[in-house]
Amino acid sequence: MQERKRLEHAIREAERIASLTSDLDTLLELAREGESVGDEIERELKSFSAVLQKAEDAMLLSGEHDARSAIVTIHPGAGGTESQDWAEMLMRMYLRWAERNEMKTVVTDRQEGEGAGIKSVTFEVNGENAYGLLQSEIGVHRLVRISPFDANARRHTSFASVFVYPQVDDEIKIDIKADDLRIDTFRSSGAGGQHVNMTDSAVRITHFPTGIVVQCQNERSQHKNRESAMKQLRARLYEFEMEKKREEARKTEANKADINFGSQIRSYVLAPYRLVKDHRTKLAIGDVDRVLDGGLEPLIHAYLVYRKTGKTAGDGKDELPE
Repeated sequence: MQERKRLEHAIREAERIASLTSDLDTLLELAREGESVGDEIERELKSFSAVLQKAEDAMLLSGEHDARSAIVTIHPGAGGTESQDWAEMLMRMYLRWAERNEMKTVVTDRQEGEGAGIKSVTFEVNGENAYGLLQSEIGVHRLVRISPFDANARRHTSFASVFVYPQVDDEIKIDIKADDLRIDTFRSSGAGGQHVNMTDSAVRITHFPTGIVVQCQNERSQHKNRESAMKQLRARLYEFEMEKKREEARKTEANKADINFGSQIRSYVLAPYRLVKDHRTKLAIGDVDRVLDGGLEPLIHAYLVYRKTGKTAGDGKDELPE
């Protein structure tokens, strides 16, 4: 059902692009005939550009979990109320981004700050490609502004860290292929009566991909022993998959530990000038208010292009205040 939903969405987007293309063709034809349709063409081009960028972003996503929904966690850095307020601003930015992209959000844990802001927050972003798109936000975010909490109106620098996890289904499907198994039968060695010891009723199953070996010889029937051994194998494979999942979580936590407050990925400057600068892609945006209101599309797109091609959006020569 999830795959069907994804494909239906892709079809709708393709139909939307075809419809916008047709509308533009019609407007351009009217313009060639002398009709005054410049404003309409400009509006259609803006819509067309936005839809194409979303389609390109989806094509740039290639990770195993990119299509999944996301879990976002935000922690303020040192600085008390300043950083806690900044963490809350970031939370609002992502919630607004999700709303603009028709994704549902659920705040699962929120620790209020002392006086203002938040000490930490965790929320779900439920929608297609949420994790793939929000990976661009993993790291430390830096804010430079005139503090609203400083009676002397001095400039302050605040930090907050953002981390994004993919939502993984709790149900683990154990797919056991017949070609991956070797099933041996042998004569039971334990007690159990004459019939058990005299026939090849015991079963040993070897799972080649994992090297797991299980066996059962308790039952008189080979069929029942095989059924019991398969049950053991499923349980062992379930635990094997769970351990892989835990190992992935440990690696994720190790990556998270590497995020420190001296390696910000993006700076948001509100004073002495107004600018958002991504330090990886070199993209700079002057409309800070739009970004903080959830307008992250240019930043996310630039990151996806950078991750795929290594190309940056600018030369990065302009320096930001410390």
